[in-house]
Amino acid sequence: MAHEALRPEFRNLIDEQVPVRQVGSGFTFTEGPIWHPVEQYLLFSDMPADVRRRWDEASGVSEVMRPSNKGNGMTYDAALNLLVCEHSTSSVVRFGPGGQREVLASHFEGKELNSPNDLCVRSDGSIYFSDPWYGRMPGFGVERPRELGWQGVFRIPPGQRGGEPELVVERYTFSQPNGLCFSPDESLLYINDTEQANIRVYEVRSDGSLGSGRIFASGIKDSLKAGVPDGMKCDAEGNVWVTAPGGVWVYNPSGQLIGKLAVPEMVANIHWGGREWHTLFMTASTSVYAVETRVGPRREPFMAAGGGTAASSSHAASAPSGDGAFRLEAERCALIIQDMQNDVVMEGGAFADSGAPQHCREQNCIANIARLAERCRALGIPVIHVWFEIDNDGRGLTQNAPLFEGAMAANALRKGTWGAQPVPGLEPHPGDHIVSKMRMSAWEGTNLETILKAEGRDILIDTGAWTNMSIEHTARTGADKGYIMILPEDSCSTMNADWHRAAIDYALQNVSAVTTTDEVLRALDG
Repeated sequence: MAHEALRPEFRNLIDEQVPVRQVGSGFTFTEGPIWHPVEQYLLFSDMPADVRRRWDEASGVSEVMRPSNKGNGMTYDAALNLLVCEHSTSSVVRFGPGGQREVLASHFEGKELNSPNDLCVRSDGSIYFSDPWYGRMPGFGVERPRELGWQGVFRIPPGQRGGEPELVVERYTFSQPNGLCFSPDESLLYINDTEQANIRVYEVRSDGSLGSGRIFASGIKDSLKAGVPDGMKCDAEGNVWVTAPGGVWVYNPSGQLIGKLAVPEMVANIHWGGREWHTLFMTASTSVYAVETRVGPRREPFMAAGGGTAASSSHAASAPSGDGAFRLEAERCALIIQDMQNDVVMEGGAFADSGAPQHCREQNCIANIARLAERCRALGIPVIHVWFEIDNDGRGLTQNAPLFEGAMAANALRKGTWGAQPVPGLEPHPGDHIVSKMRMSAWEGTNLETILKAEGRDILIDTGAWTNMSIEHTARTGADKGYIMILPEDSCSTMNADWHRAAIDYALQNVSAVTTTDEVLRALDG
């Protein structure tokens, strides 16, 4: 059963021919998958059967709770408390480590909620949940009259326990609100409507309230195939994966349908898991299925419990180990050393007045990169030097940006000169690759990807100068191309600490796994 790429970028997310495997079957109607980042198991709801189950690679499927109040959507908070939408009780509840149950929301304006269905957690600890009335229908819940008379989407503020939730959308907007998920940077909240067969997107304000919404995708239906918008997740690149006719449909951040996953049964919900967060689990009617993807999920707060910074990254380039560290598969890695040239980071270089040499020293950047290069060579990991080299008297360099104009004005980085040579300590060794460029990104106009494909590498450890320009541009494009970007921040430098931190703390968090040199060395030896 092949998947369907409607646009080329879909192939960066998943192999069209990768098989969907069944990891469990014989259930009533499965829902609410969630992966435990430390103990490495999947929880899911068998809703009409009123039971919660778990699956792991070693033991298969086992029963966790019966009755389960016909629990539906589930997730964890940052402390790994289990959050559950219970249909039978019309409540959002939290289960602590010892199994103690606490009701977080059950009523609005003195009336019982319909039946909380799905939920997601923002990094500030607030919980957003949808409230259709499926849990008041026979089978999926307990048949009983509705009290609210409309179906909304709510927010439980951080730290609130049992109070009234906040209504975050106009109460008559949705017919049956269902799946919801944040964009990678949490600036957007996507909410789908099963009955209207669409997805709306809202801007998330700093206080957690939502701005005006708009239709993101519509027409998610097919009279010839079973399936509706239900569960929904966002991946690390901002693509939206939603259950739909025939399986799972994938929309890019612009709202274009780029591909469809084919699944043997009607899919109700999805969630990434596995040691590298690249296994998409799908609860589908009587079964649970899994498929390997080339992209991982957007970074959710609970994922940090799995270990170090990189292990909690949405890219999931690393896997938690028993000691709380993370591992990198050497046979998938390549080390990139960018722009570590005399003109860029050395005293006496063309850009010395920018402060770059001083910041490079503060970061201990040259020595840190040298440690990484030595270990990578010992493990057979390709080391790729990317140099900015201007040849032909600069006639091939467009001057459409201040950086390029400045290089020309300073007579910098001329091929064959001292300024373009690698800094002492980071000279190429036999077997290293050298890539020449005349742009900020290591990808633009170079043979970098040809080398990576030939070497079979898809995890890139990106180092060098400058953090907020060459490094950031390369990480962004690498992520767009489907590569896993690892960023040891003390193996990068720029003109000053403020610019470095701005890139590290914001943009690079969304496109790479930000970590340290020592963490990467431990991960490679893991």
